[in-house]
Amino acid sequence: MQVDDTDRRILRQLLADPAAGTAVLADRAGVTSATCWRRLERLQAAGIIARQAAVIDWRAMGYGVEVSLRFTLDKTEPRAFDDFLEAAREVPEVIAIETFLGRVDVRLNVIARDMAQYQEIYRSRILTLPHITDIEALMLIATIKNETGIPI
Repeated sequence: MQVDDTDRRILRQLLADPAAGTAVLADRAGVTSATCWRRLERLQAAGIIARQAAVIDWRAMGYGVEVSLRFTLDKTEPRAFDDFLEAAREVPEVIAIETFLGRVDVRLNVIARDMAQYQEIYRSRILTLPHITDIEALMLIATIKNETGIPI
C-alpha cells in the first residue's frame, strides 16, 4: 500500500494525540471526517496502524528499577531459544523480550519496585530460565529518548 501526504498528515496527528477522535484528527490533518475515517480504516487493514494502546508509566505505578539483562544461550541445545523464550514470557516482571544476532542472543527488560524485589526476581525467576550460559546486567539510570513512532 502506498502512503501519501494525506495519510502522513493523519498519522502525524494520530501519533501526537492518540486519544483524539476522528473529527479532531480530520480537522488537524485538514481533511473531512469521512476521509479521515476511511483513511484510518485503510491504514489499519494494511497493517500500517498495528493497534492503538494505552501507554502506562510503570514508574508512576511504583516500579523504580529497570534492568536490561543480556543472555547468551547454549547453542548446542536445539530447543534453547524456544525453551528460554517460552519460560521468559511467563515472568510477569519482564516487560520486553528481544532477540539478536551476534554475541548476545536475547535481551530481557525487567522491572521491580526496588532492588530487594529485583534481587528476588533475579534469583527465583531469571536464574531458573533454561539454557543460559552467560548473563550481563545493565541497570537503567535514565531514559533520554523513547519514541514509539517513526518520522513521517
